[in-house]
Amino acid sequence: MSQPKTIVEKIWEQHVVHEEEGKPNLLYIDLHLVHEVTSPQAFEGLRMSGRKVRRPERTYATMDHNVPTVHRNVIKDAVSKKQMETLKENCEEFGINLADINHPDQGIVHVIGPELGLTQPGKTIVCGD
Repeated sequence: MSQPKTIVEKIWEQHVVHEEEGKPNLLYIDLHLVHEVTSPQAFEGLRMSGRKVRRPERTYATMDHNVPTVHRNVIKDAVSKKQMETLKENCEEFGINLADINHPDQGIVHVIGPELGLTQPGKTIVCGD
């Protein structure tokens, strides 16, 4: 009789794409959440390697860290403004859904997943932060 598995073990096993002895498993990711601060490097990596986002419908972006708490349309910090503009451009180029600064679904990247019903039981989810 085999040992019972935890829910994490079951989900993990259902998402393994490739296994190789002595190396980490390659997992299928159901949902990828991105924001304006850590995503530019990933998009640039895709450009440099000539790749596209394989399943853009599985990626959801929101403007998060640099959104002003008052006067949302006035972004005074030049770096913040550039990061938000870059996210918009990257999402347009790669076909990613974006909740920008004026979108009703815009919010904290770790919170919008459950709020919007994107985060669901049994999914593998990656959110760079």
